Amino acid sequence: MRKVFRSVGLVARYDKRKAITLAGTLTKHLKASGVEVYLEDTLAGKVGIKEKTLPLEGMKTDFIITIGGDGTILRTGVAIPKPEPPILAVNMGIRGFLTEVEPEQAIDAVNRILKGDYTLQKCMKLKVEADGTSLPDALNEVVATADEPAKLLYAKIHAHGEHILDCQADGMMVATQTGSTGYSLSAGGPVLAPGANAFVLTPICPLNMFHPVVFPSDTVLTLQITKPQRILVLIDGKYRKITQSKQPTITVARSKNVTSFIRFRQDFYHRLKSRLLFKGTE
Repeated sequence: MRKVFRSVGLVARYDKRKAITLAGTLTKHLKASGVEVYLEDTLAGKVGIKEKTLPLEGMKTDFIITIGGDGTILRTGVAIPKPEPPILAVNMGIRGFLTEVEPEQAIDAVNRILKGDYTLQKCMKLKVEADGTSLPDALNEVVATADEPAKLLYAKIHAHGEHILDCQADGMMVATQTGSTGYSLSAGGPVLAPGANAFVLTPICPLNMFHPVVFPSDTVLTLQITKPQRILVLIDGKYRKITQSKQPTITVARSKNVTSFIRFRQDFYHRLKSRLLFKGTE
């Protein structure tokens, strides 16, 4: 039996007028349908409707609608409370690989959700620690680089505590199945299908011969940085953390949390073909 959704959080690109306009339209429609609506606080005073607002960190609603691209989804996933409400992603980005519907389909999508006509796609997240300090979970990837441009990162890589590889590169990245179609792919990593129970370690501009390595999802991966002593850890391109120690250590493992996307059909390969890898080949 589908959960009855009684409250929704609305997140939108506040730098795009069409996204703000759609947020106002959806707010009116959802309220008319008996759903309690909370706007992200960055939209306060922008949609032309006096409505309740919440920061992302306090958005404990039954589901969330994002209006934007993949970046809007990622900043939402980093900040919202855990366990995460499911997300309906409306595409107003450049590519919108993770999104589900176009703006003109948004009202129909909401109607289907309220009738229980949808499925949930649960996506693995990564638990990240830097020198023993817990950081936000990553839906796409965690990246470690030197805190200066064009400075090499020297890393020893351990799996379950066993030293397996050394690498010298501009940076190191660990990406989920979801993130394998993003920055990791641009850096030469493989695409992991949603059913692949794994994540991938991808070097960024390696100095030595080092190809991406795919690990089972139950692997505890440790990046021990021998040089430099000050590094930048970037999660999903949204959360930044500088860590400094004699040998900075980044530990990555599967999180107990997931991000759930509201889907109306399972069309990963269609999205792969039409929005990413093979666009324009027919």
